[in-house]
Amino acid sequence: MPMPWTYRHASKEWRAFLDDVKKRMSLESNNMAYTAVDAVLQVFRRRLTAQQGLEFAAVLPSVLRAIFVDGWDVTKDPVPFSERSELLTEVKQIRVNHNLTPDNAIEATAWAIRRCTNSRDFERVLQKMPDGAVAFWQVDADDPAELEQRIV
Repeated sequence: MPMPWTYRHASKEWRAFLDDVKKRMSLESNNMAYTAVDAVLQVFRRRLTAQQGLEFAAVLPSVLRAIFVDGWDVTKDPVPFSERSELLTEVKQIRVNHNLTPDNAIEATAWAIRRCTNSRDFERVLQKMPDGAVAFWQVDADDPAELEQRIV
């Protein structure tokens, strides 16, 4: 079997994703962008079972997949989704002393993830997730082409 594309080009995918996030969030450093993305992913995964989380992670590029599962305590019961403002507050509370996460962190992360994943696979997996998952990753775009997968 040939090596999966996402493993062979992991750095290229990650760089494109990180550049998208930094630009969308108006952040200056890779560290700021990473902290914001990691927090968004942690807040989302808190609402999933381990099986749901693995299914979600499977459609992410390899570096995002690793970040998504890193440090996850799968023994904790999932919590329900809440209003966007409450989810954002939760995002900003992760590593609070090092978190300069902007108010558009969830939307910007969703936008960047959609640009680096296969949209059919991403939507298929979201339909299996708990109520609130689709809304969590919702992106309003003036032109749907801006959400097309960039790195293929």
